[in-house]
Amino acid sequence: PQGLSFSALSMQRIADEAGVARSTVYLYFKEKNAVLLRLTAGLKDGSYERTRQWSPASPDALDRLADILFDVIRYYRERAHILRAMLEVAGQESRVGQFWDAELDPFQKLIQSWIEQALAEGRTGAGIDPVTASRIVAHGGIRVITDQALSDDPGHDAATARELAAIQWYGAFRRP
Repeated sequence: PQGLSFSALSMQRIADEAGVARSTVYLYFKEKNAVLLRLTAGLKDGSYERTRQWSPASPDALDRLADILFDVIRYYRERAHILRAMLEVAGQESRVGQFWDAELDPFQKLIQSWIEQALAEGRTGAGIDPVTASRIVAHGGIRVITDQALSDDPGHDAATARELAAIQWYGAFRRP
């Protein structure tokens, strides 16, 4: 429902919006946060599929990364209502926050493999710690992406994607 925070929603309101009896909702979900977890369970899958298509070894890797990040921002912008609810509850409920953080694991592992490959091929600085760098890229990146996706300024999406791509590129994949 428009204008309400997820915390302000009741199970009755969720049932009304779904067009079912409240008892039916309770058959499938013990509590309101379980509804949210079900709604967001696949949220990051779409952005992961987009990200997975990138390769830091391609000749136009920086431009492609910026394009993919722009697409990911738009992807989350289209799902802003679910994203906003998840971030609201993740900040209040540790179980939901842990679920949201765990959704970043595939991203972090993928980024770590890219950094390790860049290290092995001598394309990034030998002093980089792939585990720490991948955590920073994944967690910092999603923070910037979600902030932009939830902003009222879609006209700034491309600039945000380009800056984020350059920071990730020169900070992790092509560090001197």
